[in-house]
Amino acid sequence: MSQPRPSRRPAPAVPDDVAAPIPRGRQAWLALLVMGVVIAAVIGAGVLVQKALEPAVPNALAHCATSTRIATHEFLGAQPMCITATQKLQATMTTTQGDVVIDLAPEVAPVTVNNFVVLAIHGYYNGLTFWKSEDWVVQGGDPGGNGRGGPGYNLPDETTVTPWGLGAVGMARVPGGAVNGSQFFIQKGLWPSPGPTMVYNRFGTVISGMDKVQLLSSNDTINSITIKVS
Repeated sequence: MSQPRPSRRPAPAVPDDVAAPIPRGRQAWLALLVMGVVIAAVIGAGVLVQKALEPAVPNALAHCATSTRIATHEFLGAQPMCITATQKLQATMTTTQGDVVIDLAPEVAPVTVNNFVVLAIHGYYNGLTFWKSEDWVVQGGDPGGNGRGGPGYNLPDETTVTPWGLGAVGMARVPGGAVNGSQFFIQKGLWPSPGPTMVYNRFGTVISGMDKVQLLSSNDTINSITIKVS
């Protein structure tokens, strides 16, 4: 019986653009590699965006660090002193109504000004609302947005002889309690009678943008606060 002749038909051609199957283990490894690259790119982009949104810090304040942070808006203790009472400091608060420029007064309220400066240059106030707005005052700086929040610590009383009036900037406090560590207010009218009966750490005065202050409501937010040293 004759043996069958071996086939001489050529093997089917494989087009150049069709790759051979990848082993399953390698497929999984490649998938993980691609996923890692994508995650790294997303994280990197987020860091760049965050850096871009951070306010510019003057060289004179580059050494200003926060106390130990235990949450986004909470610290273990008060902010370390990093300013001097002789520095000329100015804050430009960019809001959803426009810019408000505040002359700070470290010569009369050094601890309060230092606290405000450190929080501001580290972006603490960015995105917070003006949760309280009345005909004579607007108040913001509360991470909770309800008047009960703060950075986890209070400030000491800093009594000043500077009179209160239009454009005065001070720190909030609960009646009978301590001065809040982050909530501040801007006076936009006459203080109702009998006027301030406690210490509110007046630490600044609005020198530009009072028309914007008058428009601020509980629908408005602080976009950023930039500190200038001159």
